[in-house]
Amino acid sequence: MNTKLKIVIASVIAIVSCGYSWGQQEPHFAQYFDNTLYVNPAYAGSKGVMNAMLLHREQWVGVDGRPRSTTFSFQSPLPYESVGVGVTAVNDVIGPLTQTMIYADFSYSLRFQNKSRLAFGVKAGMNMINNATSTLKTTQEADPSFLQSTYFRTNPNFGFGVYYYSRYWFIGASVPKLLEQSYSNIDRSMLEKRHYFGIAGLVLDLSSNWKLRPTGQFKYAFGAPYSVDMSVAGIYNDRFYIGGSYRLDAAFGAFVQYQINAQFKIGLASEFGTQAVRKYNDGTFEAMLSYDFDYRKKGIRSPRYF
Repeated sequence: MNTKLKIVIASVIAIVSCGYSWGQQEPHFAQYFDNTLYVNPAYAGSKGVMNAMLLHREQWVGVDGRPRSTTFSFQSPLPYESVGVGVTAVNDVIGPLTQTMIYADFSYSLRFQNKSRLAFGVKAGMNMINNATSTLKTTQEADPSFLQSTYFRTNPNFGFGVYYYSRYWFIGASVPKLLEQSYSNIDRSMLEKRHYFGIAGLVLDLSSNWKLRPTGQFKYAFGAPYSVDMSVAGIYNDRFYIGGSYRLDAAFGAFVQYQINAQFKIGLASEFGTQAVRKYNDGTFEAMLSYDFDYRKKGIRSPRYF
């Protein structure tokens, strides 16, 4: 693709995003099932062990100004095991707009006789927004409409979630940002819209070596189309994960993950869009690293599949 065409496509994407993304602003992830803490604070501590996770996404590779998202999460149960804490940080870039979100997460869970748990969680933090539209290439040199359009905002926010889970299935709902803050110092109608999330999944035994794990995530914000992610993974010997994913009317993809040892897990994913912009990019790619700080010598911790 030549440079001029890239600039044209990036400009169209930036314009559409500025008008449309106010409704659907949260970044998408193909490996959303490993990034639950980002949207639901009740997930904090549910792994039963201290965990750190890093996930990076390159969307629409080959297009200038493409969306790029990096998320980091850290979580742990406290000695009083009904309490979990965590931290989530996300850096999301599309064209001239950069969002850096940092949140603290807290959960409290009720334990039942069947070993399932019902957790309630809250998160609080801030979204730091840097809009540098003055860096855009314009048809008119030194266009005054863009030269003065660089600004920085810090929007505090908070959210909550619930999460019910057992060893083999889970379901949850959350609103990670309750406040609808303004994105712009100039146009106060550009708001961080309130997003509603629902997640669910289960693990089925197929044989002594294979398990099947279907999962789904639903996302909705007023004024924007709803989003549905679905995935299914085959799990071999509790170590090797291979599967496919589909985002309703948007993309399909595939992923592989490998549990190297009791602590370290890696994952790769790729998505290919079903919309018109697919013709002008080389796809979307993700890489994930997860590490459990678990060095116990006595007893064997049951594998966690979500």
